[in-house]
Amino acid sequence: MSRLEEMYKNIKGELQTELSLANIMQVPRIEKIVINIGVKEASRDSKVLDGIKKTIELIAGQKAIKTAARNSIAGFKLREGVDIGVKVTLRRRAMYHFLDKLINIALPGVRDFQGVPTKFDGTGNYNLGIKDWMIFPEVDYDKVDSSRGLNITIHTSSSDDKAAFALLKKFKMPFRNSNSQGGVQG
Repeated sequence: MSRLEEMYKNIKGELQTELSLANIMQVPRIEKIVINIGVKEASRDSKVLDGIKKTIELIAGQKAIKTAARNSIAGFKLREGVDIGVKVTLRRRAMYHFLDKLINIALPGVRDFQGVPTKFDGTGNYNLGIKDWMIFPEVDYDKVDSSRGLNITIHTSSSDDKAAFALLKKFKMPFRNSNSQGGVQG
């Protein structure tokens, strides 16, 4: 069992009283984490996507899948069905291990780190854009062709942004000062 999984079992009661929930089953939980990266060069060179897929698999610790374009867009020279990205969906133990690594290792390693934004999507899910995947310790500078950004989506069981914010705050997610940012006022 991972550290954050044990932490969640300990903070469930605190969250129930903090959010004024009648039943312990109403306490929000993290359901899945999706790591996604889109690559515009992949439509011209498929070898680029293979290298990115290997790197994402190292970061996530799980097999990734290639994602294909849903529509053809002539302006971008993109055809329907062409592989243009990579994604991996983490659940259960792998999800908690990745979140622990993100919060305690990767984000504090960002230069001039001021915290992550407090803006949620309105349905209790949190999207985090990472500009450089080099913050993860698994990425070898010599083996990657260039620095890339990726998107991390944390799906919670809550449909309320305030409850999802409280959950991530209990996991010690390093949010920016909520007074200076738009979004959830914690």
